[in-house]
Amino acid sequence: MAQQGIRRLIVVGGGTAGWLAASHLARKFRVNQHPTISVTLVESPNIPTIGVGEGTVPTMRQTLHWLGIRETDFIRQCDVTFKQSIKFIDWLRPPAGGQSHAYHHLFDYPAIQGLDPTPYWCQDPGGTPYADAVSVQAHLCEQGLGPKTLMHPEFGGATAYAYHLDAAKFSALLTDHAVNQLGVHHVLAEVTEVVADGNGGIAAIVTDRAGTLEGDLFVDCTGFSALLAEQTLKVPFIDKSDVLFVDSALAIQVPYERADAPIPCHTLSTATHSGWIWDIGLTERRGVGHVYSSRHCSDEEAERVLRAYLGPVAEGLSCRKIAMKVGYRERAWQGNCVAIGLSGGFVEPLEATGLLVFDLTARMLAEMLPGQREAMPAVAERFNQRVRHSWDRVIDFIKLHYVLSQREDSAFWRDNRAPESIPQSLKDNLAYWQQQQPSGYDFASNLSIFNLENYLYVLYGMEFDTEVCAERLDQGEAARQKMAQLAQQAERLASQLLPHRQLLERIRQHGLQKV
Repeated sequence: MAQQGIRRLIVVGGGTAGWLAASHLARKFRVNQHPTISVTLVESPNIPTIGVGEGTVPTMRQTLHWLGIRETDFIRQCDVTFKQSIKFIDWLRPPAGGQSHAYHHLFDYPAIQGLDPTPYWCQDPGGTPYADAVSVQAHLCEQGLGPKTLMHPEFGGATAYAYHLDAAKFSALLTDHAVNQLGVHHVLAEVTEVVADGNGGIAAIVTDRAGTLEGDLFVDCTGFSALLAEQTLKVPFIDKSDVLFVDSALAIQVPYERADAPIPCHTLSTATHSGWIWDIGLTERRGVGHVYSSRHCSDEEAERVLRAYLGPVAEGLSCRKIAMKVGYRERAWQGNCVAIGLSGGFVEPLEATGLLVFDLTARMLAEMLPGQREAMPAVAERFNQRVRHSWDRVIDFIKLHYVLSQREDSAFWRDNRAPESIPQSLKDNLAYWQQQQPSGYDFASNLSIFNLENYLYVLYGMEFDTEVCAERLDQGEAARQKMAQLAQQAERLASQLLPHRQLLERIRQHGLQKV
């Protein structure tokens, strides 16, 4: 029997997730050069995207480069600013006496090559924050400096970085690039019917403007509604609200009071009594939102907390409410349908997890997609294992931030430390790390998404205590010298780098060197 080739790839739903999926597929199979394979994206002209995913992680640089999008164009068109860190404020304890606790989760990996200062710092922090003991980047963030100069090529810099961006403008850029450079066929139409194939997959979608579209692979990017995966194929959703309580958000766009206002080069994440507030500086405005647990806080109270945080600048500005479905699809790939984006899962926007997982799964799908339908079941099984592993590890990492908190000022923080809400895998790791410093051997899978360096910043930023065997630390003086050298390096870099807003203005005016 002749095998059935996979030639017609249809992405249902736009937004960032949909266009990333279409772009990765089109880039992988070079559909603009091979007309036998087609990638079509179908989206409604009437449904707006959620559009609050304004933070990314450093892997977005590799994605943009891989897709062929110039960093200069991206910065100019998407209201982009640089992001070198997430600064966590009041997560460890509530402010008292005008004093707040804060720490940086940096994007520069700790300087652990060669001599690792971490165990020496654990034994005697000496008043030095962990981030400062292993990296120069926190100093640069606090001084409001950008991560690169015009002498650095696109996607390169003095330090590692990600981006803040306008999600709607990013979707528009991806749309233009996918259609005009990668060969994606764009269809604006409402899906009126989804036709199942009788074998656990999708045969076709019926639209109001483009008729019936048959396909070999369907990618469900229809958001929380999960039109294909849930409504048609009935793939169960694994609810994780018993682990991660945050399920609601209020978002507000805040214009700058001055056109030359400084722009932080990091995300601000400030804990509240029932969640946390993100504060992201773009070039023309701030994107601010309160993420909270509806079981611990009413919408009205959440809005009061958000407006109190913003002060007078929030007067007259409206909030947008976003309800979040916490968890992930039991099977991301069912039959010939793959759920990517909010249809596949979501936990919360801490650490920019949404875009990170959507981008990772889209790239994985493009890399793993077989040439024949007959190979799909085996590939789907392995894909599902990897995606589920990634979600579980992401949930562990997000939960870590709450478990390490010492806050006792509300039921939200106390409930987050209740043993029954903590995954066993996280409990086991924390018990182990009390006796043994985390190492690369604890993160053997490259699909864990958040790895050793990420955990080190959070653990020791939140005063986690690891018992260090002093008898094995025989290079204390060398470690102290290395930390001193980092401080000197920070001073040198600070003299070379520009204030963040000034750097962005020069990039928009002059552009960056092509890679």
